[in-house]
Amino acid sequence: MKSLFKSKPKTPVELVRLTRELLIFVDTDSTTKGTKRDEKMAELGKLMRDLKCVLYGNSDSEPLAEACAQLTQEFFKQNTLRLIIICLPKLNLETRKDATQVVANLQRQQVQSRLIASDYLESNKDLMDILISGYENMDLALHYGAMLRECIRHQIIARYVLESEHMKKFFDFIQLPNFDIASDASATFKELLTRHKSTVADFLTKNYDWFFAEYNGKLLESSNYIIRRQSVKLLGDMLLDRSNSPVMMKYVCSKDNLRILMNLLREQSKNIPLEAFHVFKLFAANQNKPPEIVGILVANRSKLLRFFSEFKIDKEDEQFEADKAQVIKEIVALEPKDRS
Repeated sequence: MKSLFKSKPKTPVELVRLTRELLIFVDTDSTTKGTKRDEKMAELGKLMRDLKCVLYGNSDSEPLAEACAQLTQEFFKQNTLRLIIICLPKLNLETRKDATQVVANLQRQQVQSRLIASDYLESNKDLMDILISGYENMDLALHYGAMLRECIRHQIIARYVLESEHMKKFFDFIQLPNFDIASDASATFKELLTRHKSTVADFLTKNYDWFFAEYNGKLLESSNYIIRRQSVKLLGDMLLDRSNSPVMMKYVCSKDNLRILMNLLREQSKNIPLEAFHVFKLFAANQNKPPEIVGILVANRSKLLRFFSEFKIDKEDEQFEADKAQVIKEIVALEPKDRS
């Protein structure tokens, strides 16, 4: 008999409406305690799981496009996303995890061929301020970080973060003593600097001086091996991207930058010298080297040639060997320039 009275499954619109009501309760009610509050938090946890099930499907069924579209449209009609972000500190761990996955998925959902999350976030950019500040809270950092990376899939939001004062904070977040949080911040930093090519090129051009001063001093010259390794790899990715050609040309005309790269070439590990080589070869290949760059390379010619003659990698790589041969050729051919 019991099966006859099973409640009808809630529609996507109802799920969002009920979730919003409970989030408002969590955000505004400070008087309800004990069992009643626990019941509401448990109900909110179940609703969040149901939202996730609609968006991701489950072991029995794939997500339905129409249901996802209905849920997404209802979600962004009112401030449900804002409520989730604001209320996240008050949720239990499992509900936080589910909420993070829901927010992440919604950034990719299209309604009538539009990413309506992008439109919503464009009008609510201050939410990025909350997400970024989450890196200062050990309990929230990984949840807010995951949400943030999905939000910056939207170019207009990535531009907002790049142009904000928050960008300077990432150099400190990456050095946090908590490995998981530092790694998460590093992943977000990389996403910001590689995903949207034209926006990144514009940012690096306008902010070249302070950005690379921070990058060199705090990341490439960090005492932390992992930070140095990840940073020299990211530097290569940025400079070798065709969109950043003007920035690359400016970078390889600096004797301070060359000094840092030559120090990285001398590291004992295998990985850092290899990544540093991919940047160093840009200095060598520059056909308009300033006199001070030529002077450093000529002064260190014998050491560099000896280094590259012994510089090997574990697997055969024709491109690496060709690049190395070209670098050696460029160094051999150098003639000191008149500094005047």
